[in-house]
Amino acid sequence: MRSIYVSTHPEATHHVERVVGGWLDSRLTPAGIRAAVSIAETLRSWIPADVEVEVISSDLQRTRRTAGETATVFGLEPIEDHRLRERSYGEAEGRPQEWLDQRFVPPPALGDRMGHDVGVLGAETTRTFARRVYAAMEEILRRPCEHQIIVTHGGTLTFVVAYWIGMPIESLSHVNFRVSSGSITTLREDDYFHNRQVVSLGDTRHLNA
Repeated sequence: MRSIYVSTHPEATHHVERVVGGWLDSRLTPAGIRAAVSIAETLRSWIPADVEVEVISSDLQRTRRTAGETATVFGLEPIEDHRLRERSYGEAEGRPQEWLDQRFVPPPALGDRMGHDVGVLGAETTRTFARRVYAAMEEILRRPCEHQIIVTHGGTLTFVVAYWIGMPIESLSHVNFRVSSGSITTLREDDYFHNRQVVSLGDTRHLNA
């Protein structure tokens, strides 16, 4: 049986400063660090002590720190993969959120939503974003480890889950799995039918413990 635990990084400096994140290399706040410790402790309590575990993380500071807390309790070094980053917002990154809000062009209800230009220089389309996350997931699932922890971003999680349940990229134009910062999503595949389950989506009970 394969189990994947997908953690979204907790509170980061771009959240409290109200600036655009994306590929901005923001750090966890003190509250975010405390939440990262809770994530690590929770995952350690969920995963048996005698099994192989991998921790795979986006390479941005806020996810690296979150992954580092988790990897430490398992005695591991995290594996970094830049393809697990959040959507790039190009020239908007690091600017006030209001700057982006004033320029952002929302996708149409119909038509080419996957290739839609949001009106910001250098911003990724949904298609480009999804393709790089799918490429990362394809490689992750080729690895034989049965317990994998993926540390990523809220926007990226949608495509991690979509890949897991076998959605073609061109079917993603209206899909969004919204979760809170610092959440844990549990995915599982059984050994008999090889069915893939979304056991829990965006669990945050550990943050209130």
